Amino acid sequence: MLKVFLVEDEYVVREGIKNIIDWKGHGYDFCGEAGDGEVAYSMIQKLKPDIVITDIKMPFMDGITLSRMIKSEFPWIEIIILTGYEDFQFAREAIKIGVSCYLLKPVNGENLIKEVDAISEKIREKKSEREAAQRYEEEMRERTELDKREFFNTLVQGGKSTSELISEAKALSIDISALRYNIMLLKIWSDKHDIGEYSNSVVRVEEAVRNIAEENSALFFDFKVEGTALLFKGDDDNDIKKKTDRAIGAMKELFSAYKHIRYFGAVGQPVGRVSEIHTSFDWASRAFAHLYLTSENGFLVGSKEGLRPENNVDILSEIDPKHIDRRLMKRFLRAGEESEITFFLEEYLNNIGDHALRSKMLRQYIAMDVYFCIADFAENELGLTREEMEEKFPFPGNEVLSDEEKTHDYLSEILALALSLREDHTLGRYHDVIKDAIAYINEHYSDEELSLNTLAAQVNFSPNHLSSIFKQETGQPFIKYLTDYRMNMAKELLSRTSKKSNEIGILVGYKDPHYFSYLFKKTQGVTPTQYRNKGHGAEEA
Repeated sequence: MLKVFLVEDEYVVREGIKNIIDWKGHGYDFCGEAGDGEVAYSMIQKLKPDIVITDIKMPFMDGITLSRMIKSEFPWIEIIILTGYEDFQFAREAIKIGVSCYLLKPVNGENLIKEVDAISEKIREKKSEREAAQRYEEEMRERTELDKREFFNTLVQGGKSTSELISEAKALSIDISALRYNIMLLKIWSDKHDIGEYSNSVVRVEEAVRNIAEENSALFFDFKVEGTALLFKGDDDNDIKKKTDRAIGAMKELFSAYKHIRYFGAVGQPVGRVSEIHTSFDWASRAFAHLYLTSENGFLVGSKEGLRPENNVDILSEIDPKHIDRRLMKRFLRAGEESEITFFLEEYLNNIGDHALRSKMLRQYIAMDVYFCIADFAENELGLTREEMEEKFPFPGNEVLSDEEKTHDYLSEILALALSLREDHTLGRYHDVIKDAIAYINEHYSDEELSLNTLAAQVNFSPNHLSSIFKQETGQPFIKYLTDYRMNMAKELLSRTSKKSNEIGILVGYKDPHYFSYLFKKTQGVTPTQYRNKGHGAEEA
């Protein structure tokens, strides 16, 4: 029910307007009245009516001044001005301010309620438009998150100037201004699933982490296919450290409520320029490589002195040669990425011992161990035959083992090759998953509740992961694909049938006719009725 407020200094006139109309019967809440603009303004600030009816000539504050102040603070409030003066100057000023209607006194109840009804319809239309725009922005959030992920990758790769990075951030409505920065990388998964597999509780925890980031002046980014990155901003290193420690403490408390949740976090070193954020990222990545080398939860800080615990950061178990086994290498082969090979291999070798590749005997042992680990992975998890394995992966001969550098390069190359083969194998599986997802969309597009989350649950992927591979496979974010599909179905119904727009909206998944009309015009450039009337189908009933 829309609220109406009356401002009129003549008591008799005020009482007449208040009582001559059955406000409640016409669907309005007559929420208040005042005898001058000054008193009225304070009451309007509190009551926030939808419509204000005000006289022009009043003591203390006139109607024009009141209208100007109302429109400045509450631009959505509609104003009807009443006056006994046929002065064009008043009317011109009222129009300039944005007053909806200008009525001459005396005004009868029938004319007044007619104007109020007309304005009310405009209010409802504007409200529907605002709600539709807000819903559209929310639905398009997936596209924004993908754009933010690409921006983060640009940010941490280095090579772009500060002005370029600030410009890209501004285009995405990201405030990247600060005096100091630091990166945190975070992986969360369920011990009931392998790293990267879907878990509803992981999705809930990631949303909570997003809130923790916001509370501690950190920007939240989806990182790679499965992972999270937080960019902390502060005034100095001490400020950054406080925010990071506070966030880690809050995350630990959050994770402790989920006994089956596994997590691993890595923190970089503070830097003072936007263009240096990639350096902080490198330190965090170095620490993050230990994700594949330990079975414990915790946070590590990357530093020039090595990996060190700090305040709220856990001391992870000391990793010695007994812990470096094929299971750890297999974890990296299953979930690692090519960009992580350098840091993973460095930490893998460091934890075997200082100068692990110095001894030819140890070089041979490590190279053979990694080779056979990859062979087992390729044969049993990627489906390669022994002959295919031997053809693709060169055996570590004497040339490879002749010095440290060549052995290190060999290990890097066969790891990269293994991950490349895994990606090819995974892409085939992704193709089948997206094929199933599209089939599900085709069958359920009319369900208004269809969303990225429901589709992700259907194909047993996390929403973040599905969003990434959906765009990779189709070239479009899920929400754009779904919207385009629904709009094409709507156009077909507009062309082939005489059904009303609101009926067609329901048939293609939009119960709210205002939102359907808004979305159709937003994507097609015309309203459903205009589309039909341009010769695309029968006249709308």
